[in-house]
Amino acid sequence: MWECIQPSLASKAFGDSSSGQSSVSPSPPSYEEATAEFTWDDRNIRRIFIRKVYTILMVQLLVTLAIGCLFTFCDPVKDYIQTNPGWYWASYGVFFVTYLTLSCCSAPRRQFPWNVILLGIFTLSLSYMTGMLSSFYNTKSVIMCLGITATVCLLVTILSFQTKVDVTSYQGVLLIFCMVMFISGLVLAAVLPFQYVPWLDTTYAILGAILFTMFLAFDTQLLMGNKRYTMSPEEYIFATLSIYLDIIYIFSFFLQIFGTRRE
Repeated sequence: MWECIQPSLASKAFGDSSSGQSSVSPSPPSYEEATAEFTWDDRNIRRIFIRKVYTILMVQLLVTLAIGCLFTFCDPVKDYIQTNPGWYWASYGVFFVTYLTLSCCSAPRRQFPWNVILLGIFTLSLSYMTGMLSSFYNTKSVIMCLGITATVCLLVTILSFQTKVDVTSYQGVLLIFCMVMFISGLVLAAVLPFQYVPWLDTTYAILGAILFTMFLAFDTQLLMGNKRYTMSPEEYIFATLSIYLDIIYIFSFFLQIFGTRRE
């Protein structure tokens, strides 16, 4: 992930200005520095990058919404996916493989059309998993959680663009929070089947919703280019994948908190 993120141009310029004049001719900039200056110094390129990311993101969310509606409102489809859980685990395997490929391998996510194909497969697999999860909940509660998720994501996005707080500098906080959630998840998996603590599942879902809301603010500010860390414009696939995954996780956790199971 960190190969996609680089220090912002503003911090570089500030550091260079404090070094003073030198009689020695400066060495030529590296490829990464030259690319960063060329990219982020032009506001039009930054706007095109952000517009491209959110355009692809809207397509992903529409596909997920369509599949979720099909699994929720069409009774034959709903009955089929609930009685055939093997498709869910197959989708989980595809989701895991495509996510690792797009996250860890820079060549596939930068090479067209393979990056779009992999992102499409990733979107369909995660949409299937989300739609199957929604099919077990009451339709009204699913719609309510969908509205809550849309409102929260919109407010977080606007706040991330307007606030002067640099969320990208709080990587350590997010790392510690992720470790706490991981350990809590292991404990929850061992305790919940025995129903020792009935409210533990809801508490875990609340913490998960908070964590991925923070991740949404973090990933959103990586697009802006005026914070400590920024996202390279070549990584529009990775940026779209990150924000899309944040939104889906936020919806899933809200569904666990506010959702009502079907009888």
